[in-house]
Amino acid sequence: MFFLLGMAPGFWASALTNILTAKHLEEWVTLAFLVGPVTAIISPLIVGALADQRVRAERLLAWISIGGSILLYGAFWTLEHDWNPWWFISLLAANSLLSGPMWGLCTTVALAHLDSPQRKFPLARLGGTIGWMAAGLITSHVLHADRSAIAGYASVVPRVLLGLLAFALPATHPTGTGRSWLSLLGIDAFALLKERDHLVFFVVTGLLSIPLAAFYMFVPRHLEALGDFQASATMTFAQWPEVLAMLTIGAVMTRWRIKTVLTASLVIHVLRFVSFTLAGITDEKLWLMPGVVLHGIGYTFYFITAQIFLDRRVPQGLRGQAQGLLTLVSGGLGSSIGILLSGHLYDLTVVHQAGGWATFWSVQTSILVLCLGIFVLFYKGREREV
Repeated sequence: MFFLLGMAPGFWASALTNILTAKHLEEWVTLAFLVGPVTAIISPLIVGALADQRVRAERLLAWISIGGSILLYGAFWTLEHDWNPWWFISLLAANSLLSGPMWGLCTTVALAHLDSPQRKFPLARLGGTIGWMAAGLITSHVLHADRSAIAGYASVVPRVLLGLLAFALPATHPTGTGRSWLSLLGIDAFALLKERDHLVFFVVTGLLSIPLAAFYMFVPRHLEALGDFQASATMTFAQWPEVLAMLTIGAVMTRWRIKTVLTASLVIHVLRFVSFTLAGITDEKLWLMPGVVLHGIGYTFYFITAQIFLDRRVPQGLRGQAQGLLTLVSGGLGSSIGILLSGHLYDLTVVHQAGGWATFWSVQTSILVLCLGIFVLFYKGREREV
C-alpha cells in the first residue's frame, strides 16, 4: 500500500514545474503547487475525525484513492489538450482536497495493526520511498516525460490499484466517542496544543515545511538551469539514502530520545540548504547534490519519528485527528506559506537578479536555523519516549 501511495505522486510531483514550463505556463507554477497545501488545511482533520469516530479508516482510504484518480486524470487531460489553465488548477485542487488525508489514513491503519510500531512501521513506510523512486526513474528513463502530461496519466494506475487493494486491509474501526459538530470537524485535535512539547513540535514542523516546499518546487528548476534535463531522475537521489534511514530508524529510536532524533534531523536539513546556497554561489551542480542526497535522511528522521511520536503520546480516540493535524501543519499551513514565499522570492532573486540562487537558498537556510534554535531551546521531552 505504501509503495503505491508513494508511486502515484512520484510520477509527476518533481516534474510538474518543468511540465508547466514546457506548456509556457511558468506563471501558474506557484498556484499549481499551492492548491495541495491549501486543501490540506481543510480535509485531513475532517477525514481523520471520520476515521476516529464514524467510518473504518481502510474504507475511507479506498474510496478516496479511486475518486482522486479520476480527478487527477482529468486534470492532466485538460493540460495536455491546452484547455484554460484554470481547468487544470481546479481539478488538481479537487484531487488534493479528496486525497490530502491519504498518508494519514494509511499511517493510522498501519500503526493500529503493527506490533512494535517503532521498529516495524518504518519498514512498511519504506514502500512509499521505493515507490516514489521507481516512479521518478520511470518518468525520466522509460516514459521520457519530464516535460509531458504523460507523467500525470501514469500516476493514475497506482492510485486505482491502491484503492482496490485498500479493501483488503485489516478492518480499522473507529475508537473515538465524540459526536459534536466540533468533534466531527476534527477541532478536538487542537487541544493537543495545550501541552508545551506538542505546541513546540507543531510550530517547528510548520516552519520546517516552508523551506521543504522550496526544495520540491525549485531544486528541479535549479538543476535544469545548471544543465540537468532529467531532473526527475536526479531527484530520486533524495530517496536512495532514505531507504537506509528507514531501515535504521527503528534501531535509532530504541537507543536515542525522540528529542535527540528530531534535533539531528533539523541539523541535517540546515546542512542541506547550506549546500544549495553554495550551489547558488558557485553555479556548480555538484553542490546541489549533497542537499538532494541528504533529503531522505533528514525527512525520515523527522517525519517518521513524528508520526510514531504522535501515536505514542496521543489518546487512542484522537490518533487519526493527530495525524490529520500533522498533515495540516506540514502539508497545509507550512507548505502554503513556503510556496507563496518561494514563488515571490524566486521572482525577486532569480528572475529579477536580486542576488540570484545564492540569496534564494540562503533565506530558506535561515528559516531552518530558526527551527533548530526553537526546538533545542523550548522542547523538553521525556526520558524514554519510545
